[in-house]
Amino acid sequence: MSEPEEAVLYERRGAAALITIDRQHRRNAVDGPTAAALHEAYLRFEADEEARVLVVTGAGGVAFCAGADLKATGTMVERLMSDEGPMGFTRLTPSKPTIAAISGFALAGGLEIALWCDLRIATEGSRLGYPERRWGVPLIDGGTQRLPRIVGMGRALDLILTGRIIDAQEALAMGLVTEIVPEGAHLERALALAEGLAAFPQETMLADRRAAIEGFGMPLEQALELEAQAGPEVFAVGAVGAARFAAGEGRGGAGAGA
Repeated sequence: MSEPEEAVLYERRGAAALITIDRQHRRNAVDGPTAAALHEAYLRFEADEEARVLVVTGAGGVAFCAGADLKATGTMVERLMSDEGPMGFTRLTPSKPTIAAISGFALAGGLEIALWCDLRIATEGSRLGYPERRWGVPLIDGGTQRLPRIVGMGRALDLILTGRIIDAQEALAMGLVTEIVPEGAHLERALALAEGLAAFPQETMLADRRAAIEGFGMPLEQALELEAQAGPEVFAVGAVGAARFAAGEGRGGAGAGA
């Protein structure tokens, strides 16, 4: 299969921006030009005020992303110490929610991209891990830092040290995957989830997200101060929502969840 004209596709799907890695002949592995295109797509999402959620996926269904293209490592050398990260945007923190729609392999740098996302939807047959351990390739796209934050240090060290590949069920059990869906339903579910997130009052959701991300790792007292800082900024939005509840909307948990 020849190289597609565009290895990274960017499109709007309702309230979501969708980034698709399309190098199916290499299981959507990323080379230097593809990483640069991923960075450009990320900047496009950040600049689009109407794009409230980013969904990242891989074309073809066989792989989300198999990591860096080890047959094109020379194209990645100049990106190793880049501010945005070798795989495109993995050293940046998005200002809005992000979802990985995974089908098939999410390996090495591909798993690091998935971990960069806030939520991960995976099909039943998906497989995740750091198999580059065999080749002595280091994790430099956030894998050593984000995985322990998501699944805990013990489980993270298991995957980091052994390089074993796990299935979607084990990933769900350890909290690595948010939700498992039938084969072929990953993108539909991710986009539906994006619409649900976009329907919430944005000011408070983004403030809570920012407090959770920035406060992680801080001493509790300092983190609570960070959380409290957002209160006055979004109080008016919260007051409107509280009035809706007082008027009878949402009783019994109706409408909860995205």
